[in-house]
Amino acid sequence: QVQLQESGGGLVQAGESLRLSCAASGRTFSNYNMGWFRQAPGKEREFVAAIRWNGLTYYADSVKGRFTISRDNAKNTVYLQMNSLKPEDTAVYYCAASIGVSDFSYRYAGADAYNYWGQGTQVTVSS
Repeated sequence: QVQLQESGGGLVQAGESLRLSCAASGRTFSNYNMGWFRQAPGKEREFVAAIRWNGLTYYADSVKGRFTISRDNAKNTVYLQMNSLKPEDTAVYYCAASIGVSDFSYRYAGADAYNYWGQGTQVTVSS
């Protein structure tokens, strides 16, 4: 069983930055593919960014150039650095792990490619 715990959310003004962290349990974190999703009120959960076990990254068009996903395998942690935040970035942000899922390079943007999820952390961006 893998557990994921997000932290780092909060209230910021437009244009400011936040860094989210996701600490994962498990001895083989370096083998996990990881992702970040978000869900705004009244909207479906949407893909934000993903990072493969080998460091290859993927981004949603809406955050490309502003957000950066990274990982520290020594700390079993994945990060989401969010710069130039906009009010439309307001959402609950979820960390997710994809373990043993085939074809991740094609499926990374879909929630069904992930089999473990954190509880989420709220990010609110005021205008």
